[in-house]
Amino acid sequence: MMLVLMSVAVSLVSCIITHWIYRWRNPKCNGNLPPGRDNLVSAEGFMHKYLRNLVMNLVGNETMRTKLIPKVEKTICKNLQRWCGQASIELKDAVAKMEFGFGAKILLSYSESKSSKSLRQAYADFQHGLISFPLNLPGTAYRKCLQGRKKAVGIIKSILEERRATPETRKERDFLDLVIEEMKKKGSLMTEETAVDLLFILVFAAFETTSTALTLAVKNVGEHPKVLEELAKEHEAILRNRKNTDQSGITWQEYKSMTFTHMVINETVRLANIVPGIFRKVLKDVEIKGYTIPAGWIVMVCPPAVHMDPKQYDDPFVFNPWRWQGQELNSGSQTFMGFGGGARLCAGAEFSKLQMTVFSSLFGHKIQVESDQGWRYHQNSSCYVSKWLPHSNIGEEYDPRRCRSNLIKGNSVKFFYCQY
Repeated sequence: MMLVLMSVAVSLVSCIITHWIYRWRNPKCNGNLPPGRDNLVSAEGFMHKYLRNLVMNLVGNETMRTKLIPKVEKTICKNLQRWCGQASIELKDAVAKMEFGFGAKILLSYSESKSSKSLRQAYADFQHGLISFPLNLPGTAYRKCLQGRKKAVGIIKSILEERRATPETRKERDFLDLVIEEMKKKGSLMTEETAVDLLFILVFAAFETTSTALTLAVKNVGEHPKVLEELAKEHEAILRNRKNTDQSGITWQEYKSMTFTHMVINETVRLANIVPGIFRKVLKDVEIKGYTIPAGWIVMVCPPAVHMDPKQYDDPFVFNPWRWQGQELNSGSQTFMGFGGGARLCAGAEFSKLQMTVFSSLFGHKIQVESDQGWRYHQNSSCYVSKWLPHSNIGEEYDPRRCRSNLIKGNSVKFFYCQY
């Protein structure tokens, strides 16, 4: 009797699974379905616009111009100086740590050194299994990913609850203050769950993609001395053209004038293809080359297919910032999708470009990169060597009290940081 019941149960489960798979692979459609499979869906249109507008209060042009650019420059300089005190660094990890610290601070006023719980470690666990087989068993990367997310969400939620329980007038507001204000509004769409999810995504977005792009930028510039030379020339020209000799930081006007640096960033992002796929939901049936893409399906746009297309870019696998000369250096277009595109262009695209541009500019002016031929220096107020030097002569030609050398493991790049 027991065997009969078990057989019936197994048959029933098999039928349900088979029916589900059939419905999944054969959604309703009035036309001819193309080959392919369905996938997951994320944000809705109106809610996306609402959240995007909220985020733009943090990383919009006016905020970047008046508040963020000096903070970005200060953070980068501080970290460059700290790296110089170390025998060696893992560049990707060091840049990610810098970006995470800065992003968590402007979003949550979170400091890893002042917290008993490690938010960065929680994100590291989450990232480790982000793209893994969805097998939720102990010891799997997927389980670690879920646990990392749960821990990170828990930390963010506790920060939110603490801030709401002890409201105080803060000298410097962060994004969390803006979120709490939004939650207090009558009829607001911002619930606690939405707020925590938004903050979780923003913290992750603030450090992961930018740190990868910056690491690749260092590698690419280090392998192309002419690019480094052009970066240095552009930054030195900015310094010479300053009317106020006491000015210490990069201004918004100077940032916008860094044409070649922007070209380097665009070329780095084009080659990096940090986000290999962009997912979009089909809102209504679309006819393409005789096939019908039905409403409700998810379409994956593949930026590398465009970025590496020789029809769009000459020698697409070559790092060549000059290919952008005379072109509009937009964050997104039909042939450049490093930050997405259209109405769903990454809200933080310009902020990411700001960070990468400031880093690259300081890198070109203060950092000297080793090549196969030797070291090349350019003039600033602390270090000057006017020729290529063989490795054996390095110690004879620079002042170690002013310039310290460091090796970036894994990228074959050695650099000097020269203080003003």
